[in-house]
Amino acid sequence: MTHSLNERDGAVLPNSALPNPALPAARASLPATAAETSAERPWPVRHLSPKIGEYVARISPVWVEGQVLNVKRWKHLVFLTLRDTDENMSLKATIPWAQAEAMGIPLDDGARVVLHAQPQWWTRSGDLQMVADEARAVGLGDLLARIEALKNALGAEGLFAPDRKVPLPVIPRRIGLVVATQGDAEHDVVTNALLRWPAARFEIRRVTVQGPRAVPEVVKAMRELDAIEDVDVIVVARGGGSLEDLLAFSDESLVRAAAAIVTPLVSAIGHELDSPLLDLVADYRASTPTDAGKHVVPDAALERDRLAGARALMLGALSSRLGRERERITDLRSRPVLAQPVRMLAPHRDVVSLARSGLRAAVSGAIARARSDTSTSVAALNALSPQSTLERGYAVVRTEKGDIVRAHNDVAVGGHLSIRLARGNLDADVTAVSAPS
Repeated sequence: MTHSLNERDGAVLPNSALPNPALPAARASLPATAAETSAERPWPVRHLSPKIGEYVARISPVWVEGQVLNVKRWKHLVFLTLRDTDENMSLKATIPWAQAEAMGIPLDDGARVVLHAQPQWWTRSGDLQMVADEARAVGLGDLLARIEALKNALGAEGLFAPDRKVPLPVIPRRIGLVVATQGDAEHDVVTNALLRWPAARFEIRRVTVQGPRAVPEVVKAMRELDAIEDVDVIVVARGGGSLEDLLAFSDESLVRAAAAIVTPLVSAIGHELDSPLLDLVADYRASTPTDAGKHVVPDAALERDRLAGARALMLGALSSRLGRERERITDLRSRPVLAQPVRMLAPHRDVVSLARSGLRAAVSGAIARARSDTSTSVAALNALSPQSTLERGYAVVRTEKGDIVRAHNDVAVGGHLSIRLARGNLDADVTAVSAPS
């Protein structure tokens, strides 16, 4: 049988839709292919559903893996839903009860299995169902191998690098807490944090921590807390469980979401030996929820003791420093230079006194010599002074122009003269001039 491709919607349908002389006239008049259908010439459901069934029947049996949900037994069959834990997708499936029993483990909700199944289309109800003829449990070794492969891939991208991790705040304003809707993890974190730091405040998001809803709910809660300004640290806590129970915390999308938030993250998943991939990307890995509650806040009592110890150390250091300084001041004051500071001036006082005596004698001698020299100079000056000559009866005669008259021909009859005496002046007119005889 050949098939035709619907060019509009991509449906691949068998060419049995082509007119068949053996079919009734009403069916033969239907469009031959899906591409030829229209609003005026549609295919009825009774025509389309069998064609889908014919196409599905051509699909080969396939091994498919997923998580089992909604397990129900009816007669010799087991009905279940096979769900993908990473994506919100599921398929209905059936398996003979005998094959389910042959797995060796209970086929309960939450179990991870691999089914060998043939897709089957139920024409009347329009349902797709996987009809399985063999089932195998997914072993822990397989799960660990997958987690290890994902760990290596994310590690190669640098998501677990130490330089990406940031220190936790000393005193967070508010603690974001992502926990299960039921369980002891919330109690362990909150109680232990409040015992250490009674002022601690929490912003709590209660989510599903196991199963297909766990990943989207945990991611949403982390992102909501990361967007709150005063949430300074986020704790993701769960009270332990099996490897299968903790698979959500090794999910790639959850790990990448945890790496993308900027608020410091604490992973407190399970117990000491549990180690999902969230532990590796978190800024701090707490061994238990109790350990997380103790680590995200300081111990108030211990901090008080440390403050008291620091205060005592500071007081001791200050007292010791004051004592040393007091001793230094006492030593300085006991030195002669400070005890009797005038004593150091005594030798210099004698030198200064002797210098002053010598200086006084030198100055007196200099003054006496200067006085004697001055007296001599005054006497000589008086002897040579014109005034002395005048005192002896001489006079200084000047013409009207102020020239000194030295000879008879320096003046003429009728000229006016000024005569300076030892005491006073005379004015005279020339009445006669005679030459020396």
